[in-house]
Amino acid sequence: MQISIAWRRIARVFLPFAAGYYLSYLFRTINALIASHLSSDTGVGAADLGLFTSVYFLVFAAAQIPVGILLDRFGPRRVQSVLLLLAAVGAGLFAASTGFLSLLIARALIGLGVAASLTAGLKSIILWFPRERVALLNGYMIMLGSLGAVTATAPVEYLLAWMGWRQLFEILAAATGATAILIYLVVPERSVAPSTAATTLSSVFSDRRFWRMAPLSATCVGSSWSLQGLWASPWLTDVEGLDRASVVRQLFIMSIMLSGGAWLFGMTVHHIKRRGIGAETILTIVAVLFIAAELALILRAPLPSILPWSVVAIAGTTTVVSFAVIADYFPPELAGRANGALNVLHFGWAFLAQSATGLILEQWPANDGHRSVQAYQVAFGLNVALQIATLVWFALPWRQSVAPWISSIPFFMPASDSDAVEAVGVYENSVILVPADDDAEW
Repeated sequence: MQISIAWRRIARVFLPFAAGYYLSYLFRTINALIASHLSSDTGVGAADLGLFTSVYFLVFAAAQIPVGILLDRFGPRRVQSVLLLLAAVGAGLFAASTGFLSLLIARALIGLGVAASLTAGLKSIILWFPRERVALLNGYMIMLGSLGAVTATAPVEYLLAWMGWRQLFEILAAATGATAILIYLVVPERSVAPSTAATTLSSVFSDRRFWRMAPLSATCVGSSWSLQGLWASPWLTDVEGLDRASVVRQLFIMSIMLSGGAWLFGMTVHHIKRRGIGAETILTIVAVLFIAAELALILRAPLPSILPWSVVAIAGTTTVVSFAVIADYFPPELAGRANGALNVLHFGWAFLAQSATGLILEQWPANDGHRSVQAYQVAFGLNVALQIATLVWFALPWRQSVAPWISSIPFFMPASDSDAVEAVGVYENSVILVPADDDAEW
């Protein structure tokens, strides 16, 4: 009987939300593969391409905290189904777009529409599954979702061989709309507690440890997403001189590395914590390796390019390590808000890095549609310089709070003790528990 209930919950709760997160990851990374098609068909340059691709991250980041509040108030079923309908509209508009402005609006709608894709799924897991299964199911959710990045390589390339990118986005629009309807019709409803999350954000933003670690995490994770989500493909074409098949093959390998990265970091953090070693150590090592990989690309080190690009891809899953560090800094009742605040910086930096790279590349003339090696070296080098600065900031001794003034803002008043009891909200890769109704029936 219990086994039957568990499988019904897997089918009616877990899998529909996993499908939504899969689509989110697919939308996030697909522009890397179709970038050349977009440029040739619509005439957009590198700067415009970087801007309308990166606006996904900007809207996604801006929506994190409001979406968390909506999830707390209305529940994951209704919020996710409505937002995915917006993503479907955005995908349809993207398919019909012929110029920069319509592409920008369409990409922004997609970013807003998938902003709750993982968070809604994680909250549904909390609401419907035993707590001892939450971590395991969260891991499966992230792993299945990251398969969207795998799909946005060789499988999409095969589809593009017999249909255009516009037809592909029409299919994605239909699939996203169908997923929204599926979630609304199949996922059961469960009441949630009202949210009071905003009243304790000052505890995060006024903590000097947060501002010591967050810049390093944001510049590494956001830069990785920026590169894999768009600029890896042009680099491989313009700098490495790879043909289309080789580029797709390398992007496919990078996406596989991305999928395995979360599992690798999760296991590593688990084992080192049992030995009394803090997760900050792993964050430092990953940052150093990521910077070294980027420098190897910039300096044209005599290495197979798949090696540094694999490190770049794996760095995108450093969120697992960063949130483990956050867990050491804040009590459980603040963990979700701290993770959400950090996620805003992750996606915000991805937007800045992706758009700024396009602006820098645009300063060099294109030769037969290709940018010079120097253009990429300058664009990537500026990003690396900022990462090195945040690594130095992270490593230096620190004594004073960076943002004590935030605690004086009335909006961020400290929470009462009762707020911890009602801990609510789900953010990307993190969960705040919501008391579930154990007597709810299917």
